[in-house]
Amino acid sequence: MDYKLPSKLKLFAIIFMVIGALGIAAGFLTAPSTTAEVKEMMASHGDSHGTERASDNAHGAESHGVESNHNEAHDSMDTHEATGDHNVENAHDSEEAHLEHTLHQLQNRPWSALYVACFFFFMISLGVLAFYAVNWAAQAGWSPVLFRVMEAITAYLVPGGIIMFVLLVISGLNLNHLFVWADPEVVAHDALIKGKSGWLNGWGLIIRAAIFLGGWILYRTYAVKFSRRDDEASDNTYYKKSFRISAAFLVFFIYTESMMSWDWIMSFDPHWFSTLFGWYVLAGMMVCGITTIALITIVLKSQGHLQFVNDSHIHDLAKFMFGFSIFWTYLWFSQFMLIWYANIPEEVTYFITRIEDFKLPFFGMVAMNFLFPVLLLMNSDYKRVNWFVVLTGIVILAGHYIDIFVMVMPATVGTSWFIGIPEIGSVLFFFGLFVFVVFTALTKAPMLVKNNPFIKESKHFHY
Repeated sequence: MDYKLPSKLKLFAIIFMVIGALGIAAGFLTAPSTTAEVKEMMASHGDSHGTERASDNAHGAESHGVESNHNEAHDSMDTHEATGDHNVENAHDSEEAHLEHTLHQLQNRPWSALYVACFFFFMISLGVLAFYAVNWAAQAGWSPVLFRVMEAITAYLVPGGIIMFVLLVISGLNLNHLFVWADPEVVAHDALIKGKSGWLNGWGLIIRAAIFLGGWILYRTYAVKFSRRDDEASDNTYYKKSFRISAAFLVFFIYTESMMSWDWIMSFDPHWFSTLFGWYVLAGMMVCGITTIALITIVLKSQGHLQFVNDSHIHDLAKFMFGFSIFWTYLWFSQFMLIWYANIPEEVTYFITRIEDFKLPFFGMVAMNFLFPVLLLMNSDYKRVNWFVVLTGIVILAGHYIDIFVMVMPATVGTSWFIGIPEIGSVLFFFGLFVFVVFTALTKAPMLVKNNPFIKESKHFHY
């Protein structure tokens, strides 16, 4: 049975994109352009004490210096007045520096919100591509009935990858201020970043991103092409080709995914590094991808499609959701515990910043990504209950969005972070685009693959 895109779903996706685009535009338009605007904004939010504390202290010091010496000699008074003037000048400079820093943070906020949402949805599609390749390379017998769903989700790689690439070009060439290592002035005064400039430079980032995206999209193009041709084939020629390119792709992917995580995420904090980071990002990518496969499969099945998908298929997807949630938690704890226990200043500041300034999202996403899926999916019977899987899946996806948020925002927005119009608008836009692309891609081929040697086993899969 072929799939036809419902007009209501298409309208739903377009509305989300339009609302999201308006939210993104509002984020850029309302970002301050001068320190005076920052001061006014902070005052209107009742936060002026933070920016004016240095100035207040200085005025207090000046006042104290003058009043306490009122009865002293005239030359002593002149000395204290000069000291007071010096204090005021220092405080003014301190206040201006603070306002300038806050201005950069607030100007970064719409860019960061856009970047986080763009990467999150791209990560889902890339995770599904890797899972698809694993199933081909492993010659899995349970999953061929889900291949069309996986192929549709990976269709988002092209538009999502193009937007991601544009954002990387803008950031790598320092047209915004997201990557601190892209600013020549910062590099000139920072020996550590200067030492990494052989890797961390704008054109290096852009060239590597083009290689990564080109390789991933190339595999996806040929995998889908062979899958379609296999439907009409009289032998296993295209099946064997799919197997070979999937095995080769996985070797390419495991290297490029690690480098991508360093370039696109870890380099926001160029003074910090973790040898586990590539695996950590991979675990989040995989659990989000598999969760999205489960959610879309359940939606399609509820609409009368995918008749051959049974509770055992959902059960297996839920097992992978459970397993990769545990794996993600293992990597999160390993990274956190080892760095915290070693207590090396240049390493532990990464977590101190997040615990002090992002305490709720930092610990909240651990609960959402670990405690919630473990408690709901530990029981084998619950993995077969569709609404249980949907509920857990929504929490997992929200939790991993916050995970990306916490990886990016402390270095770009700092204490000026907030989940408001720019963040919500960005999520709505990319969600609408994702739904539109994925469900449109489902209309391009029959919902069930043909001629796959494991299709019979997959149809009758029971666990």
